[in-house]
Amino acid sequence: MSADTAGTQYVAEFVDGPLEGDFEHRILVGGKPESRVGMVAAVDGLESVFWYDAIDEHHVNGQLRVRFRFDAGDSDPVESDEEND
Repeated sequence: MSADTAGTQYVAEFVDGPLEGDFEHRILVGGKPESRVGMVAAVDGLESVFWYDAIDEHHVNGQLRVRFRFDAGDSDPVESDEEND
């Protein structure tokens, strides 16, 4: 990340759900990280929408990191279709 974007971005850490272990650089909105993000990902070849809620934030080497927890109730189902496997 360059010095001119360091103050406008943060790193989202996905701690569980289908994106568990993933990281993504995101843009601060109004100088703050989002409290909720919707992510689109392909599961078994089908696009699905997954919602994540911020649970905490911290700094690592001067970079803002926000941890997000999966909201299964508002997200598309993650189950695969056994008949197509």
